[in-house]
Order: sequence, then structure tokens, then C-alpha cells
Amino acid sequence: MSEDNKSTAVDLKNLKAGGFIKERKKDLFTIRLRVPGGRLPVSRLKRIAEVAEKYCSEGMVHLSVRQSVELINVNFKDFDAVVAELGEGDQRVASCGARVRVPTACGGCEYNPNGLVDTQKTALEVDRQLFGTSTGHHKFKVGFAGCPFDCPKSATNDVGFQGAILPELANDACIGCGLCVKSCSDGAITMGDVKLPRLDACLCTWCGDCVKVCPTEAWRAAKRGYTVRIGGKWGRHPLVGTLFASFLPEEQVVDFIATVLDWYKEKAEGKGRTRLGEIIIQEGPNSLLSALRSKFPQYVVDATIPPQRIETQVGKRPG
Repeated sequence: MSEDNKSTAVDLKNLKAGGFIKERKKDLFTIRLRVPGGRLPVSRLKRIAEVAEKYCSEGMVHLSVRQSVELINVNFKDFDAVVAELGEGDQRVASCGARVRVPTACGGCEYNPNGLVDTQKTALEVDRQLFGTSTGHHKFKVGFAGCPFDCPKSATNDVGFQGAILPELANDACIGCGLCVKSCSDGAITMGDVKLPRLDACLCTWCGDCVKVCPTEAWRAAKRGYTVRIGGKWGRHPLVGTLFASFLPEEQVVDFIATVLDWYKEKAEGKGRTRLGEIIIQEGPNSLLSALRSKFPQYVVDATIPPQRIETQVGKRPG
């Protein structure tokens, strides 16, 4: 199937890469739909329901853990009709395989009081420009969280973005009310000797709560953007991505991901199906840091460590 859905003929030789996943029963497949950021217009949702009712033999769909809708129990003979009818409602099929997957995202700052950045806008732009890009090695997942609560678990993506605000205090506007101290759940703000709040940058998680509660706007956002963690993944051997950049502007996200992709393609050459985090562990972080600093010098952190494995108790022996 073509990217723009102008052609609805399905390539039967490359089914999984095109979003068609074989099921247990003979001739039945799951069709994964493309829902960037997990958001669907009601009109498209209605169209999906109509198609599912017509072609899903068990009358069920599945909501995947990465915010997509999956049509299940679809006979392969109906592929072309399903794609054509979905296309009438402007709904496209997603992809699998060694390529950039559909990005996930929370609601961002549109209606969530904790949101600091417009994750939905950024996810849609990444999907528009990078979706389906071949990595040549393995899957490549991107996730966006609007604040440090990180509901979408961005740190377990190959590249994860988390909204952040760097607070800055204008002393002359501060009345010493202490609301910022009470609102800081991380204990990063304390009252100083001169009855002015002090910020411990080492404890700050850049949540921006102090900026939100300040009645005089003494606390202001000196910087706003995304912190970026790279090298995370889930699966049998999970990894938590580590911090490579902070306060990256929203408009530079696509270029940042493209730079990481170029580095990944080069360093993973000849290493088979290897995820980005494993390559960083093998190569060390300095090579990737250098590639990123050449284009984003003011946002890349001074030093970092390779992604860290998530320890589980499964299969471990006591002692």
C-alpha cells in the first residue's frame, strides 16, 4: 500500500512492515491503524467502527499499548477493501518492522493543567515527516510527555521527549509568601535567610509548579522545551534511556530525531537487529554526544551515561 493511500493494493510480500500482522488462525490478520499521539477525530472513529463491524469476524477491535487501534480477525482477502474504505475516512494503516513507528503522546498543554509543551502538535509533525523512515536495523520508537509525570513512559522509547520549564526568580517581584515552597514536591525550593525562596537546581525536575502557583509572577520560565532521553526500550531486556539534551525547542525536535537516526544507521551497520540503546552501550555515549553537539550545542548535556537496564526479579536467584 502506498504512503498516501492513493493506491489501495496491498503488498502481500511485505505484510508486517505495512501494518498487517499474522494471527494464529489461518488467513486471519490484525491490521494496525495509524493514530499519532493517540488522538482521533470522532468522524474517523465512526468510520473505523463501520469498517470493523463489516470486516472483523469476531466484531472486536484492540486498543494497543502504543495508542493505536487494531482491527483483529480480518481475512487477508479483504485487505484491499478494508484499506480503501478506511481511506475514505482519511484513516491510514500504520507500519511495523525496522522503521520509525507512529509516535505516542499525552494530551500536552492543551487541556491538561500539568502540561508544559504542545506534545500533540510535535507528535503530528514527527509523524508527518519521519513516519515509516527505514532504519535498516530495528524498530525505532518515539514518545512525548508534556511534563515530568511522564504518563506515556517516554524514557522507554528509543528517543523520549519530556516537557520542561527552567524556573527563574525575579527577586524584586517576590513577596515571600512561600507558596512555591509548599508546591514543590521535590523539595527543590526552600526559604532563604532573607525570606526569599532559593532553588536547588540539582533537585529540580523542571515541572514548573512554582511558576504556576506564584501570585506575583516572580517565578518565570527562563527556558521551556523538551528534555530528551535516548536509548530506552521495553521488551525482554528493558532499558531506560538517559538524558542527552535539555530544553530542546519544539521546532527542533524533527531535526534532532533525524540526527539520532543518521548516527544509529551508521553505527549499527553490520550488527543485525540491534536496538539503538544497545548500540549506545556498545559504542559509548561520546560518539552520539559529538554528533548532537555539532547541531544542537546549546541543548546537549555536558556528559551522560549509557542507557541503564531495568532490573527485574524474574529468574534471579536470592542472595
